[in-house]
Amino acid sequence: MRNILLDLDGTLTDSSLGITRCVQYALQQLGRPAPPADELLFCIGPPLLESFTVLLPDGSPDLPREAVRQYRDRFDRIGKFENRVYDDIPEALAGLQDQDCRLFLATSKAEVFARQILHHFELSPFFTAIYGARLDGSLCDKGELIGHILEQERLAPAETLMVGDRKHDMIGAATCRIGSVGVTYGFGSEQELTAHGAHHLVHAPLALPGLIARLRREENGGTAEIPRQ
Repeated sequence: MRNILLDLDGTLTDSSLGITRCVQYALQQLGRPAPPADELLFCIGPPLLESFTVLLPDGSPDLPREAVRQYRDRFDRIGKFENRVYDDIPEALAGLQDQDCRLFLATSKAEVFARQILHHFELSPFFTAIYGARLDGSLCDKGELIGHILEQERLAPAETLMVGDRKHDMIGAATCRIGSVGVTYGFGSEQELTAHGAHHLVHAPLALPGLIARLRREENGGTAEIPRQ
């Protein structure tokens, strides 16, 4: 397994503070009540427009798009760095590089913000390339994004894994017929991940290099199909 696609929020960083505060800000700017942060954790992972459509079901169809604009206003100024890298992530990424894995960021977050976040936390050097959604909303669907990466980088699906913490990562991987690894330390539950087709689960960042090493041993032994665990 040579190519590893990694989600950002809930996989590399705990972005809950910045995201929930920006969602609250956007709703307040639109004159709507802002739920407490613990009721907004579902917004971490899905495309922003999808989350605001849930939060603003009774307004104009244009209202969720305006909410996205307000969200990005605060996120660009403040929210993107209300964030922290999970413990042991740099060591886990280094462990993957030591196995000659090529790492690609695959996030539904706007790519311009994802690049700034990785640079801020000194994670950019680990990645061969960084991919995210465009500001016009394209490539925010994880399946579309993964397909775009496979095409742009000419990656073989059989040699590629998607690592993420939400169902969107697992569904996107299945759509593109690549393997998937669900991380349970993020914002999605083990039940959510397995229900949506995760081939493997890891419960801590440092477990990921070990999983990849095992899969490579199985490949070298002639195991073609990615087993579930």
